[in-house]
Amino acid sequence: MTNSLNDVIEELKVVSGNERNNILLPDDDLISKYERETGFSFSSDYKKLLKEVGNIYYGTIELLSVTEDKKFYGELLTAINDAKQVGVPESWLPICEDNGSYYCLDQQGRVQYWSGDGDSEEQWPDLAAWVKDVWIDGN
Repeated sequence: MTNSLNDVIEELKVVSGNERNNILLPDDDLISKYERETGFSFSSDYKKLLKEVGNIYYGTIELLSVTEDKKFYGELLTAINDAKQVGVPESWLPICEDNGSYYCLDQQGRVQYWSGDGDSEEQWPDLAAWVKDVWIDGN
């Protein structure tokens, strides 16, 4: 059974108790600004995730932050630069950093895991599967 993104977003809100960190969720304008600055075109699913649960911290996982002032720990632009320096493929968009390893969106919409030791075979077919398997069930 595949999970829809809407279903896993709602499940994440429930299991996390809807606990959120102190950053504001991004709006479409801020996300567009990030797309221009990063050179990445964000998928509609990634935008939805950012806008609805981009400030939920559950277990040991949280999305990289998209903020106006870009000073929050785990900031997306900083993480993209850091990821490139350690060898994450340039076409992969980091969405979550985990102790020097990264979960990244590839150009086909899959989530790829890049470990600090290099490439990994771990991947998920889409964001919904990653949220369910890693963020919800992995915590």
